[in-house]
Amino acid sequence: MTEQQISRTQAWLEVYDLKPSPSPLLQYRRTALAWWQGHFDPLVALLALITAGLLQILSNLANDYGDAVKGSDKPDRIGPLRGMQKGVITQQEMKRALIIPSCSSVSPGWHWVAVACHTLADFVGFLILGGLSIIAAITYTVGNRPYGYIGLGDISVLVFFGWLSVMGSWYLQAHTLIPALILPATACGLLATAVLNINNLRDINSDRENGKNTLVVRLGEVNARRYHACLLMGSLVCLALFNLFRCIACGAGCSCWRHHYW
Repeated sequence: MTEQQISRTQAWLEVYDLKPSPSPLLQYRRTALAWWQGHFDPLVALLALITAGLLQILSNLANDYGDAVKGSDKPDRIGPLRGMQKGVITQQEMKRALIIPSCSSVSPGWHWVAVACHTLADFVGFLILGGLSIIAAITYTVGNRPYGYIGLGDISVLVFFGWLSVMGSWYLQAHTLIPALILPATACGLLATAVLNINNLRDINSDRENGKNTLVVRLGEVNARRYHACLLMGSLVCLALFNLFRCIACGAGCSCWRHHYW
């Protein structure tokens, strides 16, 4: 391979971000919850992990494309330069590349839902949620009014990588929901939001200059750091409460509470 070919290959590997990401790896927590309650299904768990990973890649590609098109990512930004910033990858090439994870996520997602759903209502409902997940991954920075540019990225991550992801994965294995599940779901969502927040903290100056009004830009650097601490502490509190309630439910004399909530 020539030096130019190696450069392009490296650029595409960086764009696809083929390294462990904490967001899809939070899938292991959802699987652990299902296993803990005796509802673990290895095929459903594997398909869920693959789908989450592909959606994360789609989100990375869409984010790079949208920011580059809108001028938010420039060569002088803090952090590693991407292929489009280096001029190695064109906008049209990146736009076409978005099709790959979009289509790839449909296949495992379809099989995931088909294998796990027992009723037509569940099947249709989860197909709709899957479609919304793809739309949310793309429109974070792509489109005329990307929600990432008006400070709604954090709540989207909490909803899709937290509540829907954890409770949806649980439901497709257990086919029921329990109120206490909102705690670990929120914990996962807060941790995923913290990943987004730390990236936005890094890019605060370039985002502000280019009109990308993330929540970090709206809060300011000092308050955004406090917000980051709250995200991490909130996750720990949710997990602590979940374990506390679990201990109470397993204790003597709490059979009624356990019957209704666990």
